[in-house]
Amino acid sequence: QVQLVDSGGGLVQAGGSLRLSCVASVRTFSRLTAGWFRQAPGKEREFVSGINWSGSSPSYSDSVKGRFTMSRDNTKTTVYLQMNSLKPEDTAVYYCAAKPGLATLTSAGEWNYWGQGTQVTVSS
Repeated sequence: QVQLVDSGGGLVQAGGSLRLSCVASVRTFSRLTAGWFRQAPGKEREFVSGINWSGSSPSYSDSVKGRFTMSRDNTKTTVYLQMNSLKPEDTAVYYCAAKPGLATLTSAGEWNYWGQGTQVTVSS
């Protein structure tokens, strides 16, 4: 069983930056595809970014492309989401996720493991 612990959220002004972290409980995490999703009040959970086991060629949703950067350090079983130029519409609970296989799927239902979520609030 893979347990994921998200952290790094907080309150920031528009234009600011935050870095989210997600630590996995098992070394086999290095063989899993990892992702970040977010969920705003009253909305469905949406895909933000994904990265395969090697850390190459992360993918992003159009809404965050050019502003967010996802990376991973398999020696620390940790993935990161660097968020720059934050906007009020980025406000949401952010969740780390993981799944076997190479495909970075954008549907939340396709992911097997989830963190508890970390709140990101961007003020205008």
